[in-house]
Amino acid sequence: MTQAVDPVVAADPTAPVLSARRRGGGLLAVVPPVLVGVAGLVAWELVVKVGRVAPYVLPAPSAIGEEFWATREVVWRTGLASGENALIGLLVGAVVGLLAAMVAARFRFLGEVSIPVAAAAGALPIIALAPILNNMFESTSNVPRRLVVAIVVFFPVFVNALRGLREVDPIHRDLMASYAARGWTVTRLVRLPAALPFVFTGLRQASSLAVIAAVVAEYFGGLQNGLGSRITSAAANTAYPRAWAFVVGACVLGLVFYLAALLLERLVMPWRRV
Repeated sequence: MTQAVDPVVAADPTAPVLSARRRGGGLLAVVPPVLVGVAGLVAWELVVKVGRVAPYVLPAPSAIGEEFWATREVVWRTGLASGENALIGLLVGAVVGLLAAMVAARFRFLGEVSIPVAAAAGALPIIALAPILNNMFESTSNVPRRLVVAIVVFFPVFVNALRGLREVDPIHRDLMASYAARGWTVTRLVRLPAALPFVFTGLRQASSLAVIAAVVAEYFGGLQNGLGSRITSAAANTAYPRAWAFVVGACVLGLVFYLAALLLERLVMPWRRV
């Protein structure tokens, strides 16, 4: 009596084992952070309740959760406004950073000059940049906030992309030279595909920075339709649990941006999956 054999198993007998290991490894990677987070929230609650910490010093997680649920519609609406500014600034900064990296990788002189300039742009403090840009545009414009995000995003994308574009396998470079391929043809066919892991490393870093920049830029005037303006307003009115509720909304928005960047990386480079 013969037994049917799965062709996938026959081709690779270790496939089921590896699949089970991947599932087990993924579960083990998720459980510890969740447990640590829950333990931290419990400890936070006990410190506030038992230690009788004043709410204006540190509200309890339960109070923050209640306020978050009570103002969930406002958090959602303001989160969309901040998320729109962060997304547009992220796209602009990432595209400009990638294009600048491609030019700097193509011309060595520009690459040497652009690194200090990019470092200076990355060192610009948001609290100094946002008020200046707000004064340059109308109070009802979102352009200053998006410019702040784009400037903050530019540095990590540019630096990582430039590093990836420069690290080309000499064999690939010699092969393209044998085909008489030069300039932008080599960049498009060899340098840019090889630099994708570096580009997405910079994009993952920039995704979280975009949300931080968008929220902080809202502290300094302009439209009062984002998470940052609601945080400052609630804190000014001593509604500290409400202010923390909007902070939680900003944290969730940052996680959404990071996960979106991670998902995009998996879609563009599926071969990197573990």
